[in-house]
Amino acid sequence: MDGERQPVRVLVVDDEQLVRVALRLILDGEPDLTVVAEAADGDGAVRAVRESRPDVVLMDVRMPGRDGLSATEGVLALPAPPRVLMLTTFDSDDLVLGALRAGALGFVLKDTPPARIADAVRTVAGGDPVLSPQAATRVIAAATARRSPHARRAEREAARERLAALTERELDTARAVAEGLGNPEIAGRLGISVATVKAHITSLFGKLSVANRVQIALLVRDAEE
Repeated sequence: MDGERQPVRVLVVDDEQLVRVALRLILDGEPDLTVVAEAADGDGAVRAVRESRPDVVLMDVRMPGRDGLSATEGVLALPAPPRVLMLTTFDSDDLVLGALRAGALGFVLKDTPPARIADAVRTVAGGDPVLSPQAATRVIAAATARRSPHARRAEREAARERLAALTERELDTARAVAEGLGNPEIAGRLGISVATVKAHITSLFGKLSVANRVQIALLVRDAEE
């Protein structure tokens, strides 16, 4: 590791002390990661972000009191917020979907192998999402099944209205992002340069009022339900 590069600062949020201890052991065992604080609930998470200024928050979804969704919204509303990576026991948790809509960059399951948890933290710290297409499909399908037809129809129309502001090429880019394609793959599909893809995605962030690629993907999926 570059000696001048500072380790990624991580806040671990979970209501179970044993889980927090295990995650600290995993992350502190990596030379480029360090746990700077812990919190046992959502309110504690927001306070810890203000006090410790982590780069990444590893956030439990279900906690007594303020849950992970509300805490994620609170954390991301702060000035210069950290990245948020959701931690859950279930890959069909509708709170995870809500957190992704709020701006979390992905989620990992609590039974994920330690090395993959560390890799997920690194990926999110770099601003990239951690969400496989298979996992996204299961989460969205589970959440959709619990919404009424009227609610689904309203979300679909709202999403389509937002996407209507895009150019044809921007819409093609958004759909490719929703499929989980990276910038080189999108460039190859659309016959444009990677730099142009990046420009389109920057434009998508502004026009759609989103902060990351996961939110773009969810918006496209809402429009096509």
